[in-house]
Amino acid sequence: MGKLNARLIAEIGLTLALGIVLHMIPIYQLPQGGRITLGSLVPIFVLSIRRGYKVGMLTGAIFGLLVYLIEPFFVHPIQFILDYPLAFSLLGISGFIRGVPAIGIIVGTTGRLLSHIVSGVVYFSSYAPKGMNPWGYSVSYNSSVILPDAVLALLITIIILPRLPKR
Repeated sequence: MGKLNARLIAEIGLTLALGIVLHMIPIYQLPQGGRITLGSLVPIFVLSIRRGYKVGMLTGAIFGLLVYLIEPFFVHPIQFILDYPLAFSLLGISGFIRGVPAIGIIVGTTGRLLSHIVSGVVYFSSYAPKGMNPWGYSVSYNSSVILPDAVLALLITIIILPRLPKR
């Protein structure tokens, strides 16, 4: 990551602003939380791929905190960490595999999904239908919003990334 210079801080700020604006445009929202957005993850993926995983993970963690401030839902400190700063920071892993952005995005999304799944099993298993395995419930619930959101972000990122000016 190197030093946080003025240019990098400005890039992070613009990434966060664009991501939050896009987050505020839901395509679909589940009743207990989680939404498919109009590409809110794209700015984080682009920044991670261009600037590396450290910058991407930092930006993702801040993004997660901002999402919490917009729609706060808190049941336990560990749930908060799993669902907000950790889950979104894991999107920055996409910067590990900069040469093949699609693979990086898939890996980053998988990290986010796993964090939400663990939170769902530990803290939200009571929402599972009677007799349903908490792991199955958490996987199906979280996958139903995270995977479509990630596929949309993947497609948009792959389309716009080659068209962006080199830094």
